[in-house]
Amino acid sequence: MYSKISSLGLFGLNAFHVDVEVDVGRGMPRFEIVGLPDASVRESRERIRAALCAMDVNIPSKRIVVNLAPADVRKSGTMHDLAIFIGVLNSLGGISASLKGKCFIGEVSLNGEVRPVNGVLPMTILARKSNIKELYVPEGNAVEAAAIEGVTVYGVPSVQALLAHLDGTKPLSKAVFSSAEKEPEGIKVDFRDVRGQRSIKRALEVVAAGGHNVLMIGAPGSGKSMLAKRLPTILPEMTMEESLETTNVYSISGMLDPRSPLMTRRPFRSPHHTISGVGLVGGGAVPHPGEISLAHNGLLFLDELAEFDRRTLDIMRQPLEDHVVTITRASGTITYPCRFMLVGAMNPCPCGYYGHPKKKCTCAPQQVQKYLSKISGPLMERFDLCLEIEPVEFDELSDAKVPESSAEIRERVRAARAVQARRFRGTGITCNAQIPDGQLQKYCPMTPQASEVIQNAFDRLGLSARNYSRILKVARTIADMACSETIERNHAAAAIQYSSLSWDFGAAKSEKK
Repeated sequence: MYSKISSLGLFGLNAFHVDVEVDVGRGMPRFEIVGLPDASVRESRERIRAALCAMDVNIPSKRIVVNLAPADVRKSGTMHDLAIFIGVLNSLGGISASLKGKCFIGEVSLNGEVRPVNGVLPMTILARKSNIKELYVPEGNAVEAAAIEGVTVYGVPSVQALLAHLDGTKPLSKAVFSSAEKEPEGIKVDFRDVRGQRSIKRALEVVAAGGHNVLMIGAPGSGKSMLAKRLPTILPEMTMEESLETTNVYSISGMLDPRSPLMTRRPFRSPHHTISGVGLVGGGAVPHPGEISLAHNGLLFLDELAEFDRRTLDIMRQPLEDHVVTITRASGTITYPCRFMLVGAMNPCPCGYYGHPKKKCTCAPQQVQKYLSKISGPLMERFDLCLEIEPVEFDELSDAKVPESSAEIRERVRAARAVQARRFRGTGITCNAQIPDGQLQKYCPMTPQASEVIQNAFDRLGLSARNYSRILKVARTIADMACSETIERNHAAAAIQYSSLSWDFGAAKSEKK
């Protein structure tokens, strides 16, 4: 007997339809799965056999063939188990209900339980586009799938419960999405904890308001990591579109919390400096998302930047410009989104005290040069702001006055982002850092005095076109924070000052050569 069941597959972020065709007929007793299955899919026949035996279903001595169509697309993962189980049971005459308009996703265990799988969210989005009426997913993925409106989702705890639902003896409840996100455990960080560093806090406010990349250079203990970890607390909330984009990436990575599957907080990723290129940008036999994609719509913090492998860092140069990373393997080509804010922190030399006002640097000039050379010039140019973090004085540490909180700073950031939202409405641009170079003149009008300041800096410092565009974007953000329609002289001067450290270090490296 022949039957066809609808399922969904996944390759990267791209979901696709899979028709599970099952034929039970005469022939040598065997259970075959065809249609380019990988090892995990082929092994599903043993899981299906055990689950059927757990239900006291006798498998006849016949030839069972399962075809996963389209047969020229490789299938991977365990999400087809439930559809194969239903198809086999239907072909054996064990299901009387109509299966038209129903789609099944999930891994079946040996005792009949249905286990969660990765990537349910992008598959649910495809189900909605395809007008699938009912989607059956593992109970652990039900809330995640229910986040997509327009699809009736049922969470399936076991195949026994699914069959009882299909027979009408004990219907399953429709999954309901809850937008409440669990509060993160542990100590909450706040800019109120940071003593001193008023100018740096102001610069980081500019970073958050415009979505800019920033590099902090300073001696050990000056507060670089402390400041970076508090930067997410002043970033604006994600829009629903950003939330779904980020949740998609975490869904296929299996990193969603079942109790709060829709991500509403911007991600903060901080990989160790020993990370490989594959770990940073993604890869593998079936390419998986890397840290830059897991930081999509959020923040990627690279502490001890100079300790990272230079080739690993340079891999990020193109994704930083294009906001996507394309990975090509024998199994196919996958494109992952990676629009993120890059925050770097590093010491100025191996001992950490080059330029320190009170401690003497013990490094030879050649050591300082080699250390700074670990950051390539093209990557350095991709930091919109480059800040020198001075050590905090005792008077600032012992001051009884409570510093400004993250909530207070965040309100000003929201106000600046609101200005940008009105300016870029309908363009797909969300912040000043994303302004295309071809539209700088349109969105960054300057006074003659501001233009003169930037021209002088361009000639004196020998800036590149990329430097020029980044100065304009930072100046645009500073002007927005001052509620100014045009970029004034002081806005341009502040943008140049925030960016000049990278050129100073670049000059220092070239002089020592």
